[in-house]
Amino acid sequence: MSCFECCIKCLGGVPYASLVATILCFSGVALFCGCGHVALAGTITILEQRFSTNATDHALLSEVIKLMQYVIYGIASFFFLYGIILLAEGFYTTSAVKELHGEFKTTICGRCISGMFVFLTYVLGVAWLGVFGFSAVPVFMFYNIWSTCEVIKSLPVNMTASADQICVDIRQYGIIPWNAVPGRACGSALADMCNTPEFYLSYHLFIVACAGAGATVIALIHFLMILSSNWAYLKDASKMQAYQDIKAKEEQELQDIQSRSKEQLNSYT
Repeated sequence: MSCFECCIKCLGGVPYASLVATILCFSGVALFCGCGHVALAGTITILEQRFSTNATDHALLSEVIKLMQYVIYGIASFFFLYGIILLAEGFYTTSAVKELHGEFKTTICGRCISGMFVFLTYVLGVAWLGVFGFSAVPVFMFYNIWSTCEVIKSLPVNMTASADQICVDIRQYGIIPWNAVPGRACGSALADMCNTPEFYLSYHLFIVACAGAGATVIALIHFLMILSSNWAYLKDASKMQAYQDIKAKEEQELQDIQSRSKEQLNSYT
């Protein structure tokens, strides 16, 4: 076999679908975890400076956000390992399908592992649908604040009284208690908050994190289709192997019967 033919054979065994899904999964998880971590830190800064000057009012929220940041570390580590495992499983099933008629044999354990990955990927896909929906909540909140800021900016300069009547009350979202001070930002204070880099950075990072969660959901759906197809291929391969084994056994028995008949005929003659 020449070098070119060897390269073509190696490239033919690459699971390109699993490779694309792995890259998409890594990209989505990286965007969600990285942008989400920084956006949560910026949200705490905005909350402490603009809406809750008393630390006891948002102590529980701060602990929840810190816990979510640690959960993000775990999610990133888990999906990095899980993506590599699914890519390796894609290489295994691709080799199993392409070498059905060779010495490669699929085992019951391999098929069970493939089925387990199908179930686990399905569960993770459903969970990430919830994560995607949850990540849209801060985007909705920041969008409402940004829209209010745009209303204030569109008012004429001499209408300061009307601007002071335009407020954003963060307590209505339930993230801080109703007795938090000040709890809301109005007029010029709200406009100043909207002009801070923390606000715009957190807003855009939450959007990117939501997009990353959506990309992860798409990647898991892609993985689920690949794993289901590969599991069906392995199931058919096992049936084909069983048929070939039975056929080979019957042919061997037929050859044995013919050889014994020839021996008996020679002994008679």
